[in-house]
Amino acid sequence: MSLAMVYSRALTGMNAPLVEVEAHLANGLPAFNLVGLPDTEVKESRERVRAAIVQSGFEFPTKKITVNLAPADLPKDSGRFDLPIAIAILLASGQIKPQQTDILQFEFAGELALSGRLRPIRGALAMAVACASHQRAFVLPSVSAEQAALLPDATVYAAESLSQVAAQLNGLQPWQIAQYDGVAQTPEALLDLVDVKGQHSARFALEVAAAGGHHLLMLGPPGTGKSMLAQRLPSILPPLNTQERLSLASIRSLLMQKTADVLPAHRPFIAPHHSASLASLVGGGSDPKPGAVSLAHHGILFLDELPEFDRKVLESLREPLEQGEIHISRAKSHVVFPAQFQLVAAMNPCPCGFSGHPSKPCRCSVESIQRYRGKISGPLLDRMDIIIEVPALGHDDLILKSIPESSAAVKMRVHDAYILQQQRQGKSNAALGVAQLQSLAKIENDAQAYLSKIINDLGLSVRVFHRLLRLARTCADLQRNDTVKVQHIIQAIQLRRAGSNRFS
Repeated sequence: MSLAMVYSRALTGMNAPLVEVEAHLANGLPAFNLVGLPDTEVKESRERVRAAIVQSGFEFPTKKITVNLAPADLPKDSGRFDLPIAIAILLASGQIKPQQTDILQFEFAGELALSGRLRPIRGALAMAVACASHQRAFVLPSVSAEQAALLPDATVYAAESLSQVAAQLNGLQPWQIAQYDGVAQTPEALLDLVDVKGQHSARFALEVAAAGGHHLLMLGPPGTGKSMLAQRLPSILPPLNTQERLSLASIRSLLMQKTADVLPAHRPFIAPHHSASLASLVGGGSDPKPGAVSLAHHGILFLDELPEFDRKVLESLREPLEQGEIHISRAKSHVVFPAQFQLVAAMNPCPCGFSGHPSKPCRCSVESIQRYRGKISGPLLDRMDIIIEVPALGHDDLILKSIPESSAAVKMRVHDAYILQQQRQGKSNAALGVAQLQSLAKIENDAQAYLSKIINDLGLSVRVFHRLLRLARTCADLQRNDTVKVQHIIQAIQLRRAGSNRFS
């Protein structure tokens, strides 16, 4: 009897729990058994592994083989366990004898072709993060290794086939250190604010939202430019830093295999359709996968026609908006996906869309308007920092010959304000906690008194009070003021005025 064990990573979200792959060879009738909650894909690995071992020039043991995927209560899925299963069998049968190395210092993942070649897998970068934290080297198919090599502190080895991995473990070939040698992506051209005529208030709201990371809700009739404005928000956002790019790339790696698809060039802009299900928005499924809120991590989640989304779907956003992550629980697992996104939403003022329009009459009854707006709950509305109206433009506004300010000019102001926030507190103003807000807002006494009076007069919640203060802090940063003045409080209140007018 002989027993061998190697390590691999399962892939349950970003947690990537460790799996021990144990191969046990015993005398008896030839059999190949897999235990440890393998799903259909993993069970089918018996035929792939058998063929790959033989085609790679090794002998498949003619003994009873039991492969245990531990822990037993964690479901195992996909073909990524092919390579560790094959390595464990070759170790147990004595066909691999690692020289001057400990096999438990490595982790393995990869799908095997019948010829013994290694196929790429999903989630390589996410698993590499977990491997690096445990100071283990990660052996992967070459395409997946290139993706995992994006992580600077990870030790990643690339291999083309099972025979190459065996030769490296036997000391017959040197380890091939993986590197990302791909050509840098040509950034896709972003839509420019120079296309937006008029809508000065909305443009200012967009600038404040970009500078402080604030959530934004736009109300207005059809055709006033709400979607147009939202689509141009990425063009004025601060660039991704290295840590943010890696975090976002790790999430994308759970769904994609190609490194070029995983590595973001800009902050993401995710715009799901209003018919999107709960699982597609926040993530889920029997094998939990990230949803739109996680794909929008460090970027924009744009919900057009907000009241048309299912109410349960909208209410599911409350947790990630506050905590910056989404928790998905299943009978056998609990998954946490990051979801630090900026919510931008647009909606009509009524079902027909023309309530308050200067020339087109509204056909909706008072009850239908209230029912329409009531689809947006008070708690969700409270989480919106900026609520503005985007009015219909007149003919004179559309034929103005003056050229609107471009995204490049706005981005310079946004970036300066962003740098101020990073130097002062290491995060955006929208992410400030209550205790940090009190110490860092630096609000003048008369501004504090004015804000308190407004809060009492309008009967606003404590959450709204803190959001107004964060908005005022961003307005001050855009003007490079060290303290929050009355004028900044007035600007912050104007940025939420539509909320009190339309939803009161």
